[in-house]
Amino acid sequence: MAKKTIRDVDVDVAGCRVLVRVDFNVPLTDAGEVADDTRIRGALPTIEYLREHGARLILTSHLGRPRGEPKEELRLNSVAARLSQLIDAPVRKVDRLTGPEVSEAADSLQAGEVLLLENCRFDPRETKNDPELARELCRLADLYVNDAFGAAHRAHATTAGVASCLPAVSGFLMQSELDALQGLVDSPQHPFVAVLGGAKVTDKIGVIERFLDLADQILIGGAMCFIFFKAQGLDVGASRVEDEAGIETARRALEKASNSDCELVLPRDLVVADRFAEDAEARVVGVGDIPQGWMGLDIGPETADEYERRILDAAQVFWNGPMGVFEMDRFAEGTRGIARAMAESRALTVVGGGDSVAAVQQLGLAERMGHVSTGGGASLELIEGAELPGVAALEDR
Repeated sequence: MAKKTIRDVDVDVAGCRVLVRVDFNVPLTDAGEVADDTRIRGALPTIEYLREHGARLILTSHLGRPRGEPKEELRLNSVAARLSQLIDAPVRKVDRLTGPEVSEAADSLQAGEVLLLENCRFDPRETKNDPELARELCRLADLYVNDAFGAAHRAHATTAGVASCLPAVSGFLMQSELDALQGLVDSPQHPFVAVLGGAKVTDKIGVIERFLDLADQILIGGAMCFIFFKAQGLDVGASRVEDEAGIETARRALEKASNSDCELVLPRDLVVADRFAEDAEARVVGVGDIPQGWMGLDIGPETADEYERRILDAAQVFWNGPMGVFEMDRFAEGTRGIARAMAESRALTVVGGGDSVAAVQQLGLAERMGHVSTGGGASLELIEGAELPGVAALEDR
């Protein structure tokens, strides 16, 4: 997946208007301020490189799920303010995605200046990959750069459409994601351990089946484990489980694992509670011993110790999905244990987006991981072998 980057552009970018798709889909405080600027910081190498080389930058991003109409609380004003602080330079923000005001603002940019367009998902044409919206955006620029890996699995106007009418290359964040994640599947190092959590096995069956071919061990945690237990005929009490389709999916995965060289490992013990609450009564039980009406909210200490040991013995580890309800302190120890083991491991470690990234950031361990992905869904689809529209649209090196 060797795609051209901004270093491979044939022309000098000095003076060029460069449309950059970034992923500034950041969490906001109740007051509308940026609560976590990790994704903004992730785009800085690309933004600063282009500014230093005299480009005129036009940035576009989505924020939240406005569903094709403007929502005041999802405007990018606070994002523009934070970016301005990070680059120590003004960032002009316009309240539209296209139109005369936007064209005038783009044309008036000087070398090194930055313009941020309004939330692209305010326009209903964005998620439909409308060709006319793509053409309107293309008229603003001379070059397109996609640095939004977190949205690369979406065939939208700003991720794929504009690449049909402008020279299109990847930014540095996009390229680092492709290098790290593609490396996992193209040249895996063994022992290769995949740690998968979260809620639904149906959401991750593609990546589970992929890892059954690539990895040596798959360690299952989170609510996902209960559908595997149900598939084995075990009582899971009031634990969160999927529908019958999920049970059949889990059965197929267990059958495939039994015929593969990869070991699919399920928890041995669980932390269960009498209700879904921080102050619930909780205890550790063996699998199959969940009291009637109780629910599993974390992997147990014996399982956590085993999973941590396997991670420390690995040469390569991929992790996506928490081991329990880590938002509640009492049920976060399994997730914390995985994060600490990965930080201590000498293995090549990759955290595959989503809640796993939130966990390592909360624990202050992100800097000790080999690679922390900015895209949960995109990272899983890439590993599954799916074509990412936002990547496929870029020029090959």
